[in-house]
Amino acid sequence: MKIDRRSLLAGGLGTLAFGAAPAFSWEQGFDTSSAGMVGGTGSVTPLLSPATLQATRMAADTYAGLASAGGWHGQPYTHRLSLGVRSPDAAWLRQRLAITGDLAPQHAAGDVVDSFVDAAIRHFQARHGLTVDGVAGAGTFEALSRPAADKARILAANLPRLEAALTDERRQVTVNVPSAQLEMVEDGGVVLRQSAVVGQPDRATPLLTSAIHEVNFNPFWHVPKSIIRRDLIPIIRNDREYLTRMDMRILDANWNEVSPDSIDWSTEDAVNYTFRQQPGSRNALGRVRINFANQHAVYLHDTPDPGLFGDASRFHSSGCVRVQRIPEFVSWLLKETPGWPPETVSEFLSNGERRDVAIANPIPVHFVYVTAWGEPGGPAQFRDDIYNLMENV
Repeated sequence: MKIDRRSLLAGGLGTLAFGAAPAFSWEQGFDTSSAGMVGGTGSVTPLLSPATLQATRMAADTYAGLASAGGWHGQPYTHRLSLGVRSPDAAWLRQRLAITGDLAPQHAAGDVVDSFVDAAIRHFQARHGLTVDGVAGAGTFEALSRPAADKARILAANLPRLEAALTDERRQVTVNVPSAQLEMVEDGGVVLRQSAVVGQPDRATPLLTSAIHEVNFNPFWHVPKSIIRRDLIPIIRNDREYLTRMDMRILDANWNEVSPDSIDWSTEDAVNYTFRQQPGSRNALGRVRINFANQHAVYLHDTPDPGLFGDASRFHSSGCVRVQRIPEFVSWLLKETPGWPPETVSEFLSNGERRDVAIANPIPVHFVYVTAWGEPGGPAQFRDDIYNLMENV
C-alpha cells in the first residue's frame, strides 16, 4: 500500500514539507557509500554561513509545522530492529522515517526492515550523530521518538548562536564542539570536513575565536598542572614505571631533570614540577601541535590513538581538540607558507625531527557550540547537548 502525505497525517504522524517544496528524501542527498561514517554530512556549505542560517530557519519552521499538525507518536523501545527483522515496530519505524524524509514515501508501508529501511536508518543516525550501523536500538528509538516540537525549539534556539558566529574570512577553521567535527573552509566552501575529538563534559573544550599561527612538528608535551594533579599523580602512585614507559621527564624550575624518587607521591608536590613528554610514538600530541593564542592553553593536535575517531561520542580529551586527518590539515594550513609543500609536510610527519613553523598568513579559527542546524537542500542535523548549555531550551 502506498503511504502518501494525506494518509500519514490521518494516522496522526504529520508530514514534512518546506512550504510548497517537496519533502527532502535520502534518495536526493544521501550517498550510501558513506554510510559507515559517524555523523557524516556531505554538504559543502560552511556551518557559519548565511546559507546555513537560512536553512536552519526553514528547518525550525518545518518542525514547528509538523508539531502543529500533530507531530508523531513515540514508540517504546522493546527490541533492536535490523535488516531482515519483521515486527509491528518496523511498521511504525517505516512511517516515522518517511515523515522526515529519511525514507522515501513509496517505501513507508510494511512491517519488515528491508534494504530501503536499512539505508534510511543509517541516514537518520548520521544526521543525529549516532553510530551509523543500520540498527535501530535504544538510542535510535529515543531520537526517533523525540517530539517535533522539541526539535523545532532546539533549531530555533541555535539561530542566535549561528547568527552571532557568522564569518566571511577567505580561509578559516571551524570546530563545532557538539558534533565533534572540524571544517576547513576556503572561498566560501568546505574543503574538508572531518572528525575531531573534543573535551569531556567535566573538561570542556572552550568556545573561542583566534587565529592559527604556528605548527610544531614532533613536539614535546608539557603536561598541564590540572592533568598532573587529576591523572598523573594517581597513576604514578600505583605504577612507578609509568614515566619511563611514556618517555616522560620531570624538570625543576631551572629545567634540570629530577628523579621521580625524590618526589613525595603521597602529596601533590609533583604539581610544582614540569612534566615533559619527549617526541615519539607515545607522545600524547602525536606528530603535530597547532597553536593559536588563547587564555585557556588549548590547541589542536594529532594523536597516537586514532581509533577514537571511530566513536560516535568523541568526547575524550581534556579540552584540546584532536584532529583526524592531520596530513591533509597541516598541508592545507601551510600551503601559503613558502617552503612547505605537501611532500615536505609528509617528510616531517614521518622523520621525527623537531621543527616549529610560523604560518605565513594566520588562519582564523572558531570553536562554536551548535546542537542543531539546517543544510541547504538537505535535512536538519541534530547533536546531543553534551555540555548542557541548551538545557533551558
